[in-house]
Amino acid sequence: MLSLLTVLQHADTAFPSGAFAFSNGLEGVSTLGRKIDRDALQDLVGSVLLHRWTPFDRVALARSHRAGTDLDALIAVDREVEIANVVEPLRTGSRRNAGALLAAHVRIGTPGAERLLGTIRSGGLVGHLTTVQGYLWRETGIAEGEALGISAYQTAGGLVAAAVRLGQLGAIDAQKVLAAVIPLAAEAAARSVEDWERLSSATPFMDIAVMRHARADLKLFAN
Repeated sequence: MLSLLTVLQHADTAFPSGAFAFSNGLEGVSTLGRKIDRDALQDLVGSVLLHRWTPFDRVALARSHRAGTDLDALIAVDREVEIANVVEPLRTGSRRNAGALLAAHVRIGTPGAERLLGTIRSGGLVGHLTTVQGYLWRETGIAEGEALGISAYQTAGGLVAAAVRLGQLGAIDAQKVLAAVIPLAAEAAARSVEDWERLSSATPFMDIAVMRHARADLKLFAN
């Protein structure tokens, strides 16, 4: 029961992770002039889970979790994330979101959080979201599989919540979308990460939306 409640605590949108400030491209999509209905949102979330989260975030998070307190291994993963994150707003957003998450963990006294913050401040670590998540969630006793589940759920849930905040659809339709994509998220999170896997991403539509959003004069979200 303790393991379940710990997972719920860190997956909860009430946890001060800073994720609410990021739409991960959805705001950019919403400015293209076509309303994002339930079917369109479900397709978008599914695409992000399959073609961004699974080959990129899932791999980086698992490798960061496995690195544990080995900072050299953690730095190697973090640098790979920095290099592979070719879309600048996503790269910057990853660092900013990680900073907010780490700040919260430092304030609540998560073991190892101060050490990680010191490594980032000294320049040893860039500090990307999946790197910080993998390290901190392991330190809180969350297993690798559970960490992947939290990340997959937060990816889907964050996009759905952004759609509601942007007025694209209501809360009930949003929950229908989330219910529809959760099996996909669970299946992706359950896949073991092999040592040969490297970071990749194939979501050009969302990437372009993110870059368009970066040039907007008026924005609700950071990316």
